[in-house]
Amino acid sequence: MKKYQQYLLIITGAAFMLLSGCNKDLLDVTPPDKLASSFFWKTPEDADKALTGLYNYLYSNSGGYATSQYTVFAWDNFTDDSYGQYNYGGGLNALTSGITPQSGDFVYSYYANCYQAIAAANSFLANVDKVLSGDKLTLYKGEAYFLRAFNYFWLAQLYGNTVIVTEDPFQMDYKSTRAKSDRADVLKQVLADLDLAIAALPDAGYADGHAVKATAQGYKVRVLLFQKRYAEAAALAKEIMTANKFSLFANYAGNFYKPDQGNSKEIMFSVKYQRPNMLHQDVAISVNLQRWKGEQGTQDLINEYEAADGKDTASSAVYVKGKPFENRDPRMRLTFFFPGDTKAQGWPFTGALAIATPGKDSWTAGYYAVKKWLDPTLVDPDYGTIDDNDFVLLRYADILLMYAEAQNEATGPDASVYAAIKQVRNRSNMPDLPAGLSQAEMRTRIRHERRVEFALEGIRYFDLRRWGIAVQKLDGFVPNPLQPTVKTKYKANYDFWPIPQTEIDRNAPELIQNPGY
Repeated sequence: MKKYQQYLLIITGAAFMLLSGCNKDLLDVTPPDKLASSFFWKTPEDADKALTGLYNYLYSNSGGYATSQYTVFAWDNFTDDSYGQYNYGGGLNALTSGITPQSGDFVYSYYANCYQAIAAANSFLANVDKVLSGDKLTLYKGEAYFLRAFNYFWLAQLYGNTVIVTEDPFQMDYKSTRAKSDRADVLKQVLADLDLAIAALPDAGYADGHAVKATAQGYKVRVLLFQKRYAEAAALAKEIMTANKFSLFANYAGNFYKPDQGNSKEIMFSVKYQRPNMLHQDVAISVNLQRWKGEQGTQDLINEYEAADGKDTASSAVYVKGKPFENRDPRMRLTFFFPGDTKAQGWPFTGALAIATPGKDSWTAGYYAVKKWLDPTLVDPDYGTIDDNDFVLLRYADILLMYAEAQNEATGPDASVYAAIKQVRNRSNMPDLPAGLSQAEMRTRIRHERRVEFALEGIRYFDLRRWGIAVQKLDGFVPNPLQPTVKTKYKANYDFWPIPQTEIDRNAPELIQNPGY
């Protein structure tokens, strides 16, 4: 592809060399400036600054107002779980009219963000041995390999066939051309980098924002599942489980707000924030979710939550003694607010808004306001409110459910599959699954469990595409029964997003658009 994306010339002029005066443990300090490469790679401290810069790409924006690439709940607006009433980055138009190479900022931003981060990692790997050696060099390179794999996996999932570059961008010939690689080759690169990371990263719990061994292992499980390499995925997930470094946090909701996030041994990777130095893009999570209601749950998702006793299906448990939102899976009320909620249910508003009421304060009737991610101490969140919830990208519950899925696909619903799901369900006081399920029945149960466990965590969009049922679930889906003419659009070729048209034009004729666009 011609010139390896011309925008890399701009960002690699030291975009990864951030945070003058900071050290490895301070990922969450606002960068004061960027340093020119000619002044860099002189001392070991430069490696600390550069490594911090690599992690700072986790704060990249999505081209949409009030969101970043890793504002995880925003991804659920592309699914049957939630609806975004605002056209952040062109996302609403893409959802209802279809994705095109010109589909708003998000189509370009994710592509650009990932390549910028990859270029920074490439330069880091090419130069860090100038100032480090021994165990510290091994560790730092392990983190860079993980972050490069992390970004290539995003590209592989979203765009599929894309360009593989591993050279130092400062040493490349920008007049040369380079063709795309197949998704399979991109994933091969991802796995190679993850293996290097796994060998180098510490076998420890996750605490300060830096990836650890299990972080890389967890992402490798995701890649193997994506490739349908079920036996390998199950074996690696089992390795994480038996290492006993992580466990389910007793407080499910506490995984999504502070200070509880700092005490959770369930979180395996996240985007770290810390007020007042590192805050969410533009507004607090609580403003985006609760005041503006930029994401609202669908009735289809609400219907998915089972009766708490496990005896009724979700559809037959919608009404219990005339009360539609009682006696259900506790995760439902930990994820959404319902009409009539007050302070007793955690509703954060007072005065004229003291009773939760659809149709008021940006709440669209027919949807459900989001409670997950809400700091329970906030009152009347509005523009100017500050919160610093970390965006959780991987948690141990996902390891358990990925193990269950992989093992079920590889060997069927054996006792270990039941045991993994039991841990997740029992944490929310849900009963055990019935014995004697077939492989197909267990597959349905696992998919259900993933939907309710990870609602508003940005996972379902990728699950539906990975399972090959995105067209079935999303094309023609009516998010709101009260607005039956509003439907979502998803075509088979959307499994490969279009490469941004600006990049096609810039690199013609070498760069070829993905099929169907």
